[in-house]
Amino acid sequence: MFSILIPTFNNLKYLKFCIKSLKKNSFFKNQIICHVNIGEDGTTEFLKDSGIDFTHTDYNSGICEGVNKASKLAKYDYYLYAHDDFYFCPDWDLILLNEIKKIGHNNFYLSGTMMNQGQIKFDVGNTPDKFNEEKFLKEYKNYNHYDFQGSTWAPTLVHKEIWNKVGGFSEEFFPGTGSDPDFNMKLWNLGIRIFKGINNFKVYHFGSIVLRKKLNKMDKNLRYGSKGAKIFLLKWGITIKFFKKFYLQSNTAYNKPLNEPIVNFNYIFKYLVCRLNFFYLKLFYKKKIMDNKN
Repeated sequence: MFSILIPTFNNLKYLKFCIKSLKKNSFFKNQIICHVNIGEDGTTEFLKDSGIDFTHTDYNSGICEGVNKASKLAKYDYYLYAHDDFYFCPDWDLILLNEIKKIGHNNFYLSGTMMNQGQIKFDVGNTPDKFNEEKFLKEYKNYNHYDFQGSTWAPTLVHKEIWNKVGGFSEEFFPGTGSDPDFNMKLWNLGIRIFKGINNFKVYHFGSIVLRKKLNKMDKNLRYGSKGAKIFLLKWGITIKFFKKFYLQSNTAYNKPLNEPIVNFNYIFKYLVCRLNFFYLKLFYKKKIMDNKN
């Protein structure tokens, strides 16, 4: 039913736990596809022995290139992008299928609600070894957020035709931060107006393990968050914050598909600030940002 795309980088303990939750808690028999960055911890051997599809690079390709490669093996029409430090809650895929049927078409971007490290604070362990699965499965339904607008966080779901039309993730956002709102911007320009976070589609999030290992000696001012934000601003002429506030209306309650942003004094003022920052970056920092790949 779903092709689940999971990038991983020498993170076998978490990946095993994520896959275990998918096998245990899925309603359908879905396809799991991993992209293995390096995999010197035995990840490729584990996936081969488990009969799980995967792609592989002997270098750290980052999230974007990795997920794009994994998507080439997808057998199903719906692509779910996930992190390897998620634990999926029961019947997550049935919940998504019911939402798709309710929408009635494929022009959407759906996302889940993260527990522990995310929208819902419910801590039953910060590592797989310490995870209290019995307590979690007994109580997780008692902890809720609400259906919300404009999520740019995994896990996220799109139809393969939408994915292919925008070319998947933009690989200039290495190792990955900034790629989610960029993907949303490409969908917005395609005409997508349903950006919905679903309260009942829950995952337990152990906490940014995917990116944590990738810190290096990059220029302090270009570390992942700010670097991704700068690339986004140079690419689109507005900031991620502006896009999420005025276009996606992020974290407000979902009640209907989005409309074009309301152009008022606040919009115009913040837009002019974006443009000033854009021209400043373009004049003084563009080459440094784009050349710094490592």
